[in-house]
Amino acid sequence: MNDGLDFAFDFDLDELAPADAASEEAAERFWSGDLTALSQHRTTPNGSHSFVVAHDRSATWGVPGAPQVVAIAVARDLSQFTFTLETSYHATVPFAQNWLVERGCPPERIAQVGDGYVKPADDLTLQVEQQIRESGTRYEVLDAYTSDSDPCETWALARDSRAGQAPVRVFLEEWDYDADTYTMREGAFADVGAARCWLDDRSGPLPEPPEYRNHDGAVGRARVARIALARSAGASVAPKAGLDSPRTPPAGPVQRPVQGRLL
Repeated sequence: MNDGLDFAFDFDLDELAPADAASEEAAERFWSGDLTALSQHRTTPNGSHSFVVAHDRSATWGVPGAPQVVAIAVARDLSQFTFTLETSYHATVPFAQNWLVERGCPPERIAQVGDGYVKPADDLTLQVEQQIRESGTRYEVLDAYTSDSDPCETWALARDSRAGQAPVRVFLEEWDYDADTYTMREGAFADVGAARCWLDDRSGPLPEPPEYRNHDGAVGRARVARIALARSAGASVAPKAGLDSPRTPPAGPVQRPVQGRLL
């Protein structure tokens, strides 16, 4: 993993010209020193496509709560010596990975995250992340928020098109920096209003989705066991950047990247 992404080097764009104005603007938008690669994949044999999930540390100084994880997709036309570049910001790494998978990146390739990052705390976290990463267009993200100071967490509010009951979902990532781990949990609500009320007051535990339970009302641990067997497929980093209001600049260099960032 590279600590910063240099487009000219990592993506071999120095010999290529942007194919359109949008790609030119996207390539110029980032300063490489602001980006930390969390996960990346380049196709073989000719390397025509690159897929990257990165943390944009400059977002820390932007709008409080704004997403800090960026998904980057590069396609090169080697016959025309041009490239196209698309970017999309997300609250968490799995949603960024999902965006790249929808653009042709193999999920098992972009799921691999390098060493030196906050790690998933348990198998349920891996399960929920894989569910998001491979969900296709199942989730419509309605809102998100990132906080890199107390509480250190990121949440995404989404509508689940496959849910028969409680279709509004909250995906909550919480970081434990003392343990260098994070958890990801999914909560289910009847509507957006109920989800926002829970996010505002946290008066009780995050309500589990109905599909987590079997006919006896017990949590379906078989799903978790399957995820444990799939650990070799790679675990996401917890990409959480903080959206806190107001945002206070850190006194010194940040040593640990939030959610899936550097430790």
